[in-house]
Amino acid sequence: MSNPVTLSLVDLTAQLHARKLSPVELMDAVLARIDATNPTLNAVVALHDRERLRAQAREAEARIARGEGRALEGVPLGVKDLEDTAGLVTSHGSVPYKNNRVDHDSVQVERLRAAGAIPIGKTNAPEFGVTAITKNLVFGVTRSPWNPERTPGGSSGGSAAVLAGCIVPLVTASDGGGSTRIPASFVGAFGLKPSYGRIPHEPHRLWYFGDTAVHGPLTKTVADNALYLDMTCGYDRRDPKSLPHPGYSYRAKLAEGVPRKLRIGYSADLGYAVVQSDVAQAVYDAVRVFEKLGHTVEEIAGGPPKLGEAWGVFGSFEMAAAHLHLLPEHESEFQRGVLASMKGAWDMTPEWFSQAAQARQSLSAWAASVFEKYDLLVTPTVPYDPPPAKGPFPSETEGRRQLAWGVASFTIPFNLSWHPACSLRVGLSNAGLPIGMQIVAERHQDDLVLQAAQAFERERPWHPQWPVI
Repeated sequence: MSNPVTLSLVDLTAQLHARKLSPVELMDAVLARIDATNPTLNAVVALHDRERLRAQAREAEARIARGEGRALEGVPLGVKDLEDTAGLVTSHGSVPYKNNRVDHDSVQVERLRAAGAIPIGKTNAPEFGVTAITKNLVFGVTRSPWNPERTPGGSSGGSAAVLAGCIVPLVTASDGGGSTRIPASFVGAFGLKPSYGRIPHEPHRLWYFGDTAVHGPLTKTVADNALYLDMTCGYDRRDPKSLPHPGYSYRAKLAEGVPRKLRIGYSADLGYAVVQSDVAQAVYDAVRVFEKLGHTVEEIAGGPPKLGEAWGVFGSFEMAAAHLHLLPEHESEFQRGVLASMKGAWDMTPEWFSQAAQARQSLSAWAASVFEKYDLLVTPTVPYDPPPAKGPFPSETEGRRQLAWGVASFTIPFNLSWHPACSLRVGLSNAGLPIGMQIVAERHQDDLVLQAAQAFERERPWHPQWPVI
């Protein structure tokens, strides 16, 4: 097996448990892939000691030989550099935190480790995850394995690059405004933003009021995603907003298939998005697959209120509060855009908050009306091709003025509304880059999102077609 990391996570774990592949061989393959690709992609920004990693792989091999292997035994894990893993720095892509070594794991890393995964290092992220292009002043620019001149997205851009580049087989991701789904779209992976609270948050220094960011799986296939979710979901007493375990396995739910004929609403633009024509056509063609499978598809008019600016100011307010202790002494160490975003927090007024809160309530009412009529809502994930690796985002698309937050036109609403949403690959654009389609379901129906995505995947499989780096 020349590169076992080309396998899906489900197939990889099966090979390990059948002892057709050794965790030591897998670890060596991953480390070799990092060495070969990182000069180009710059996606892995920290590694544990290699001999320690090989020793952990030998321990995993021994557990499998004794019949004690856990679900993810011996699988190397890359951790997004916005969350903690014991023994490494969590820099948040920010100079003031470049020496922020931690002695504990985030909740999802803790749970993946308990399932047998071996955290190997950190994947790059934009500073504090505030943008969909992965670059920062600590580690520099991360590039896409499909085309190194393009970005793999953000904020889970490093994770997306190593996954799609067949470098690391298991990665963590998180999504506050599209940070799992946008990279999934840009690299052709499968990314799920679960219902809010599905995977618990770890405790933070401050209570989190914004309630838009979630942890979630970024994987090669839908079945991989379900396996990840099975290992990480369920209540944690440290997170008062975490959801109880659903009481079933997501992999078992996938085996059941789609439970009924579905009513699917389709929107090409949510009433405001400016969409590249080949992206629009690819998603339009893809949604017809559901009609072929016997489901009902109807195009819906209009959409939710435009909440991109409100989402941005809410995020700025939270970010400024979290890092207030560094201002103004360390202002020069932040990226200009991040500093400007934090300073935007001082624009928050009771009147502005009232208007934004009313708009968010209108969003919730709109979503309620959609899911009263439909089981699923389908849209594009991102309206255009991945921007250049260093940016900027496009100011216009095919001669039409683009929204300032256009990259997240389709993703932000469902962070604010807490609905589960995924991105899956539906084809390649005229530039030869992946195009993603978003599937959204009613709150807490993460299983239905996965079931519908798997039904599509079986008709239009995208794995194992990955870029060669």
